[in-house]
Parts: sequence; C-alpha cells; structure tokens
Amino acid sequence: MEEGQAVVGAIALMLGASWASGINLYAAILALGLMGQTGAIDLPANLEIIQSPVVIVAAGIMYVVEFFADKVPGVDTGWDAIHTFVRIPGGAVLAAAAVGETDPAIQVAAFLVGGSLSAVSHATKAGSRIVVNTSPEPFSNIGLSIAEDVAVFTGMWAALNHPILFIILIVAFIAFAAWLLPKIWRGVKKVFAWLFRLFGGGKEEKEPAAGGGG
Repeated sequence: MEEGQAVVGAIALMLGASWASGINLYAAILALGLMGQTGAIDLPANLEIIQSPVVIVAAGIMYVVEFFADKVPGVDTGWDAIHTFVRIPGGAVLAAAAVGETDPAIQVAAFLVGGSLSAVSHATKAGSRIVVNTSPEPFSNIGLSIAEDVAVFTGMWAALNHPILFIILIVAFIAFAAWLLPKIWRGVKKVFAWLFRLFGGGKEEKEPAAGGGG
C-alpha cells in the first residue's frame, strides 16, 4: 500500500514539476525548493539540490524578473520565445530527477514525458499570450499572467498533497490543450499575418502605366 502511494506520489511530482516548468520554471523551482527547505516535503535525492539556499535565491530573483516581464504586452512574448529553450529542457530535467534513484530506463522515460508535457504547457501559455496581446488594453494580459502564477503554486501544492487528484487534472489539461492548441495556432497565424500587412509586407509595387510617355 505504501509502495503504491510512493509510486503515485513520484508520478504526480514528475508531472507537476514538468507541467509547471512549461509555464514558469523559476516559480516551479522556487516552490519545490522552499517546501523542501522548510521540511514540508521530502524531495527525492536527485532534487535535493534545489532546496539549497543559493538555488532558492537565484530562482527567487529570476521569478521576480519574470513576474514583471510577463505582465508587459509584447515583452512577455519575447520572454516566452527565449524561454522556449529554458523551460522545456528544465522541465525534462526536473521530471527525470523527480523519479529519484531508480532504473535508468525509467529516468529516461520520465525525461521524455516531462519534456513533452513542458512543451505542451509552454506552447499553451506562449500561444495564448500572443493572441491576448492583440487586445489594446493591458488588463487581460496582467490577469492571465497572475492566473498562471497562481496555477503554478497551487498545482505544485496539489501534486504533493493530493497526487491522485492532480494526475486526473493533468490528464484533463492534456485533453483541453489538444482541443485548444489548434485554435491558438490559427489565432497566432492571424496575428502574424496582420503584423505582416501592418509593416508593409503585403503592399505590392504599382507598375508604371503603359504608354505613358511622349
């Protein structure tokens, strides 16, 4: 019974760390590090490094930077683009570490699943922001950013305290993302097409009228 609970807990931690990393890697590391440092949870040996005060301070500083950058329309999209190369690998590494000292094959599988889930949550976040940024008012952007921050911290707490419920919610999120991402992609294409026209890409040079001389 206890062994089964441990397995479920490890799966929930793996999924939670990778999902949260795709939205805000620094918030995920900060949440896990603080909970490990305060003794609220016992992190797997491979994850104990993130409860180091040095890592917690670094994650906290970067979280503050992202907190403000993520709430400025346009800046958030650039930040998301750069963090494509940070969040997804980070989520994969955290997922592999979350399964603890185990069969290397299981760690590789966790790395692959974690990277994929991070990619899905990152794509959902970044794509939604591009679409929302077409609104002239900043409040939708700020509200969505705050909701994402709350979701990350709440999600990490749920993964550690209610693992079965969290796993069910992650499955629901994946199903929702599979439905939403094609719609976001169509919206993103419309945004880029509008920007292309706005900056003159759609203008055609007028050809000189024939027989105009003489």
